[in-house]
Amino acid sequence: MRGPAAAGLSRVRIVSLMSGTSYDGIDVAVADWELAGDTLRLRPVGERSLPYPADVPAAIAALLPPAATTIEAVCRLDTRLGQVFADAAASGLEIAGGRADLVVSPGQTVFHWIDGGRAAGTLQLGEPAWIARRTGLPVLSNLRSADIAAGGQGAPLVPAFDALLLAGAGPELPAGRPAREAVPRGVAEPAARAVLSRDDGGPAARAALNLGGIANLTVVAPPAPVLGYDIGPANALIDVAARRCGLPYDVDGARAAAGRVQPELLALLLAEPYYAASPPKSTGKELFSARYLDDRLAELGKPVNRDDLVATVTELTARIVAAACGRHGVVEVLAAGGGVRNPVLMARLAALGAGRWRLARTEELGIPAQAREAYAFGLLGWLSWHHLPGALPSVTGAREAAVLGSWTPGTAVAADRPAPGVTRPPRRLLVG
Repeated sequence: MRGPAAAGLSRVRIVSLMSGTSYDGIDVAVADWELAGDTLRLRPVGERSLPYPADVPAAIAALLPPAATTIEAVCRLDTRLGQVFADAAASGLEIAGGRADLVVSPGQTVFHWIDGGRAAGTLQLGEPAWIARRTGLPVLSNLRSADIAAGGQGAPLVPAFDALLLAGAGPELPAGRPAREAVPRGVAEPAARAVLSRDDGGPAARAALNLGGIANLTVVAPPAPVLGYDIGPANALIDVAARRCGLPYDVDGARAAAGRVQPELLALLLAEPYYAASPPKSTGKELFSARYLDDRLAELGKPVNRDDLVATVTELTARIVAAACGRHGVVEVLAAGGGVRNPVLMARLAALGAGRWRLARTEELGIPAQAREAYAFGLLGWLSWHHLPGALPSVTGAREAAVLGSWTPGTAVAADRPAPGVTRPPRRLLVG
């Protein structure tokens, strides 16, 4: 059903979905987006995480490289995911009180084609027609391809959100003022935060970190262009190692805590050439797969205790993230994603950054860590709804900024003419 934006151009209610490289479920976020001058305000309506039906993760895993597959399997999974995403969007519409303007569904990435360090193509599954039919709303999907066609990596896309969010909560605010004006229920009120600055008095470099299957970083250091890229594996290899302990993931970091880091294996893992490559760059489970870990273990030439394996790949994630943060001289890191629930990983990041940067979570800015990417894709939906570019060429390496996504018309409203009236992008984002 058409929502608040039907009454005016300034406010749009968006249901946004996200399923990451860990493919353990779907995050749903609902928000009202309203522009005032050059400030876009995000008013969270609600969010929830929905586990996948039991058959879906196995079907995704069976399709991912290096596994062989068939066009039939791709078609079946595309349809199945479309139906599951439709259920998630319907859940989001319930959160929205039955009133929304559009759905953003980036789909499930099953292949990100990197050739010679450049993205040549990408494939996300989850047929949007099922979502449009179920909700009656227009659906924005296939958000990465336009950037790749413009010469970009197609990833990461979340830095567009991070850049506005950090601008809205950073040095432009008076010292001592909280970074947002309202706190969602269940989120503790943070202490007042001083404006951060470099020794020379300029604005400090601040970073947003996502710890999903892949770790990616956004660095905001005005007046330099926004920088963002995929660092390497976060949960990707940890999950592989945890499954060898009979677990879907390392619950509360228990297996890492029980193991010991193996220096020789860690050295082999840290020698991966991807880490030394300059951005723009992106990666995925096409590289950091179970086979990748097996190859490193074969190169090591001796057995590794399962708990030690989990501990070692957890340390790997902490080391590559800390190296990236140190490389850019950040003074504050705001983390999100499933990895923030791993106390061993978070403790190691805090220890490696001690005296160099402050580690916190995005809840301080009013964004639940688990829902950050879902809200970020809501922003990309808002931008595309107004024919504004979503990807940042300074991040993806594209020749020009592209308007992202493909529209599937809803059954209740037309999607071919999004709301007019906005002619330039916002410069900052406030939550609440």
